[in-house]
Order: sequence, then C-alpha cells, then structure tokens
Amino acid sequence: MSLGQELAPHLPFLRRYARALTGSQGHGDAFVRATLEAIVAAPNDFPRNVDPRLGLYRTFHAIWSSANIEEDLDETGDDDAQGIAQARLARITPLSRQALLLTAMEGFTPEDAGYLIAAEPDEVESLVAEALAEIERQTRAEVLIIEDEPIIAMDIETIVRDLGHSVTGVAVTRDEAVSQAMARRPGLVLADIQLADDSSGIDAVKDILAEFQVPVIFITAFPERLLTGERPEPTFLITKPFQRSTVKAAIAQALFFDRATVPA
Repeated sequence: MSLGQELAPHLPFLRRYARALTGSQGHGDAFVRATLEAIVAAPNDFPRNVDPRLGLYRTFHAIWSSANIEEDLDETGDDDAQGIAQARLARITPLSRQALLLTAMEGFTPEDAGYLIAAEPDEVESLVAEALAEIERQTRAEVLIIEDEPIIAMDIETIVRDLGHSVTGVAVTRDEAVSQAMARRPGLVLADIQLADDSSGIDAVKDILAEFQVPVIFITAFPERLLTGERPEPTFLITKPFQRSTVKAAIAQALFFDRATVPA
C-alpha cells in the first residue's frame, strides 16, 4: 500500500481538527493542503516509526508551528473569527487548545497527543484541564438544539446546561428549528443532519444563517461526507456516537471564535 493510500482515510479527520483549531474551513483546509504538499515534496521525511495517522498529524503540527498562526490570526483578514480569537488567545496558551482538541475531539490518548505536541502525558492532561477551565470561564451562550432523537437531545441538553449555558429550545424538524431561532435568537446552534420529517438540519441552519450569524456545530454519524474539502462545509463537527468530552470541546471551541462571548 502506498503512503497516499495509507493517509487517505485520515484526511477528513485532519480537516476536522484543522478547522476547529483555526475556526475556519478555509484556513483549516489550507493547512491540510500545505501538510500534504510537504509530504509529497519530501516523502522520506514522513515519520514511518509510528501509526500513519500519528505521522500525518505530526507533519501537520510541524507546518502549523512553523507558520506562527497563533500570533498571526489577527492579520489574516479572513473574517471576524480571527480577531475574536486573538482576544482570547492572550488568555489561553496554544498548547492547551491543541491538547484539548487532540484528546477530546480527535480521540488521541494523552501519550499520542504528547508525541504530537512534544509534551509528557501528564502535562497533556494538565493542559486539557487548563483549556477547558479557561474557555468555560470566558464563554456563556443560549443554545438551540436541533435533534429528533429524544434520548440524544436530552443528553446534549444536560451537557449544555452542565457547562453553564442555557437552552432556548429543542427542535425536531427544519420548520420548527427556524421558528424557534426567530422567536429567540440563540448564541449557538447544535444541529443533527437528518431530522424527524426527513428534512435536513443543514437546510435548517442555512435558513437561520440567512437571517443572522450564529456559530453552528453539526452532529452526524457520517462525518466523512462533510469533510471532503471540496465545497463549503461545517467548521465544527461531532461524530455520532459521541462522548460528553467531545461535545464539551466542540462547544468550547465554537464559542471561542464567537464575538458575542468575547471576554471583557
């Protein structure tokens, strides 16, 4: 099997990580492209003593670190998210956010995450705790949940409230979601892809975003379909079945880039 064939299954999830880290599909996908270009240019430099996924993320981190992106976010001109992030980055270290996303969203062990960011496993655990504590102190929002499975909806609502946020409502169809959003504008939307009446959570979100801007996290059992890098796609994505820590990390990261929750 060629190196390209080994890496292909992992690319959608690297896109997910890169988008969450940068708060932008455009920026995240650009860093993934740069990573692949670096591998193609120097295939012998690719780490072959570890799992291909680890090697891929390790190469990404080398590109990310060399670009000094954390310091340059406010100069990219992509959108408001970059300036918003700059206000927060002064209060939280880049390594903490990386450790949080690598473990809670990408499912790496503390040992593997440590390999990726050059830290000991116990340091990774400390960084994750630091990131969650700091982001949760900075962010509070009203959340609209679009989910047609009652048990999952209740679980998400519990997680949201445990994080200190409030819930504006739980919608099970496209029309209901739009109606609730217009009645009480949320500060965050958590949306399933497939809804009860065979309508689409994506369409519901498009309708809402046509009226006002709000950060959105999509929930799906088929993340690869929304992480191709070939069209406008979600920045924040949770895979079903999900862990509570994954939802917490996604919410914290989505609100991290939202103007409504900029720290004073």
